[in-house]
Amino acid sequence: MRYLALAAALVGASAAQAQDSAATQANNPLANSTAFNLQDYYIGKLTEGERSANQFWLRYARPFKLGETNWLMRASLPVNSWPVGPSQSRENGLGDLNLFAAYLIDVGNPAVSFGIGPQTTLPTATEDGLGSDKVTLGLVNVLFDASSPKFQYGYLLSWQGSVAGSGDTNVNLGSFQPFAFYQLGGGNYLRAAPIWAYNFENSTYSMPLGVGFGHVIVSDKVVYNLFVEPQYSVADKGGGWPQWQIFVGFNMQFKN
Repeated sequence: MRYLALAAALVGASAAQAQDSAATQANNPLANSTAFNLQDYYIGKLTEGERSANQFWLRYARPFKLGETNWLMRASLPVNSWPVGPSQSRENGLGDLNLFAAYLIDVGNPAVSFGIGPQTTLPTATEDGLGSDKVTLGLVNVLFDASSPKFQYGYLLSWQGSVAGSGDTNVNLGSFQPFAFYQLGGGNYLRAAPIWAYNFENSTYSMPLGVGFGHVIVSDKVVYNLFVEPQYSVADKGGGWPQWQIFVGFNMQFKN
């Protein structure tokens, strides 16, 4: 019985180590695995208005090779529910599709992921008020540092500008998403991943902050990542930005 108990303890310790190891990579946007994410922003109040909104995201990522180089492709499609126009009537439907391909650069540390590459947004919105009706081009730069088993951090830096389309307003938008994750053990972690945005067309901006909680579950073929993160704007200018919002997600990384 003593040996059986020891064997069970070793198996349990091994499973816990595997879960903790997976947890350090579960939020890596450049992880070397196919991923499908369901994420939602419930926006309780927009700036310069009392109306709420909602933005649900479908995200798919897949690594690929181009010759001898390593890349990661990510596609993001929003489903929007948004108050539009002077009457603030609500429109529901698809938003604009965003695509980027990041070239993964070897920085000499296997725990650090670094990528840079082009992005485009296509006018796929099903309602005029849910998209820009513009084709945009731009750049994306991503860093994720998992050198520490306890604390991981990084950023996603993005810029895009319109190059075609019939929309009345040009797009010239930059965003910076710093993120940090602190592992509590057992697949549990604390998180912060706000998106700070600046509209160069009209000099408006949004800067939310928040702290959330997540949990990682490891199965034979999939790493599941569930989280919730309330966020509140600490600085903003202009209308239509989130005053406060709740960011929730269900991410899946499929093991190779």
